[in-house]
Amino acid sequence: MAQAKSVVTPAQTPAGDLDLVVVGGCGHVGLPLALSFADAGCSVGIYDIDGWKVEQVRSGEMPFLERGADKLLTAVLPTGRLQVSSDRAMIGRAEAVIVVIGTPIDEFMNPSMRIYERAIQELVDHLRQGALVILRSTVFPGTTEFVERLFAQRGFPADVVFAPERIAEGFALEEIRSLPQLIGASSDRAFERARVIFEHLDVEIIRTLPKEAELAKLYTNAWRYMKFAIGNQFFQMAHRAGIDYAKVLHAVRYNYPRAADLPGPGFAAGPCLLKDTMQLAAFSTTDQFPMGHAAMLVNEGLPAYIVDMLEKEQPLAGRTIGILGMAFKGDSDDPRSSLSYKLKKLAGFRGATVLCTDPYVPDKDLVPLDRVLQESEILILAAPHKQYRTLALDGRQIVDIWGFLGNGIRL
Repeated sequence: MAQAKSVVTPAQTPAGDLDLVVVGGCGHVGLPLALSFADAGCSVGIYDIDGWKVEQVRSGEMPFLERGADKLLTAVLPTGRLQVSSDRAMIGRAEAVIVVIGTPIDEFMNPSMRIYERAIQELVDHLRQGALVILRSTVFPGTTEFVERLFAQRGFPADVVFAPERIAEGFALEEIRSLPQLIGASSDRAFERARVIFEHLDVEIIRTLPKEAELAKLYTNAWRYMKFAIGNQFFQMAHRAGIDYAKVLHAVRYNYPRAADLPGPGFAAGPCLLKDTMQLAAFSTTDQFPMGHAAMLVNEGLPAYIVDMLEKEQPLAGRTIGILGMAFKGDSDDPRSSLSYKLKKLAGFRGATVLCTDPYVPDKDLVPLDRVLQESEILILAAPHKQYRTLALDGRQIVDIWGFLGNGIRL
């Protein structure tokens, strides 16, 4: 049930040198959150083991692309409300600690809890007695209770809640301050302490139990992943039949609200969607979530489908393919779990010379755009960066399954 907002007075904020500390606070989830709290008037500490990123943030430089973050970082640093360190002692400077560490999946697509066990071992020696620990990143259902048990086994009193991030990368600053915040808490005290923290952001708060919040976050990402999969499956069905899918998609969606959310085809990747879908599969011990597995096969198989279709037209051995965009999505510099790299490997395995470029991704193996355009026989738009819209590509063989370049969906 949604909780009414209330005014937070200074007396309600946690006692201590800082109002809160974000552990792992120089990454895509932690840094926008820390900036948002600092902008809202909180004294915020960032602890991160990546010394290079710590120095970047201290100097006023964002370590990744995020709309509006550069300006906000330079605005809050002079106020002293944002402090950044790779010294673990930072953790003990606040009673409220937000942990931005997700549950990864291993090589068998199963969640691994070892990272949480190690993190808790590192945290517990530096946390204040009775600290509020807020888990922020997506976790396997039951992780909040698991962390509570670890603290209890160490004889360390702490309140643990799950308050997931719900933002789309690139829109974090806007969405942190506008989307409802879930707080999964097993006790009234833990919930009230977490509510006080997040009401600094002036957002609506929804209380749940920890597992309910954990599932809500996983369901959100799996639902998006499955929607992308049906879009990709529909595209492949039409393409195999020789039907122009762009026209089909237009006919389905045009002025028809019930189909407005059918996504077009494109790479569905990034650090969360596949991982969280597979976490749900591991959680579902009875049926192993076959719809999630089917979505994985479709989305992860799209690069192979592209390569197979090109190979049918003409063998790729000895040809040069240019891949435009190596980020996992358009106008991002984040290459984590990007299917562009899978596409590169598959085309190279077929004997093609593959040239890759991206205006944002920091990868020493990428080459300049001019070289890709000059030497490639086939160009594949893998990440729809806005700057690619203006490229002069007339007469070139283009693979544009996004329909981004204005001439429909092309393969």
